[in-house]
Amino acid sequence: MLYAIFKNLFSVLYGLLFRFEVKGLEHIPKDGPVMLCSNHISLLDPPAVGIRVPRKVHYMAKEELFKVPVFGPLIRAWGAFPVKRGVGKDAIRSALNLLGEGKVMGIFPEGTRNSDGAAGTAAKKGAAMIAYRSGATIIPCAVVGRYRLFGKTRVFYGKPVDISAIINESSPDKLDRITDAIMSRIYEMVEKNK
Repeated sequence: MLYAIFKNLFSVLYGLLFRFEVKGLEHIPKDGPVMLCSNHISLLDPPAVGIRVPRKVHYMAKEELFKVPVFGPLIRAWGAFPVKRGVGKDAIRSALNLLGEGKVMGIFPEGTRNSDGAAGTAAKKGAAMIAYRSGATIIPCAVVGRYRLFGKTRVFYGKPVDISAIINESSPDKLDRITDAIMSRIYEMVEKNK
């Protein structure tokens, strides 16, 4: 109930303040486990990636944030779950459990904000590990814009990233190659839609 309220509220606010638009929602499966993998330019990205998605989107968030009065309950209602700093075993286990239940997870493979939006920033392997072990559909997302008041910010959802060829190889650098496949698709979409 709270999620629906926040989702509608954020959708209206983003629409008014940032002339917010989304494209490509048809690429997101209607059921089954899904990872929305996005670039990360601002603290405003998690709502942006999820507010127009028909399904509830869950996110990892630093456990310290859940201790902040008012904000902690707010992000929990928004679908966030606490993780210790970095993407460790507990975070991966929580994500795999969530995806094992057929849910949608939003994740920022770079692990931190890349405010200049430059491609080539080293992404962490956590998203690749989760994708590899969960079998979730990987949807690349590109946040384009700067959240300037009355400017335009858009989120593009692409066709699923197919990692089956990488998974079936006996290569020792599978996670690096999955990470590269995801990030290259994200930044292709960013460049195409600037």
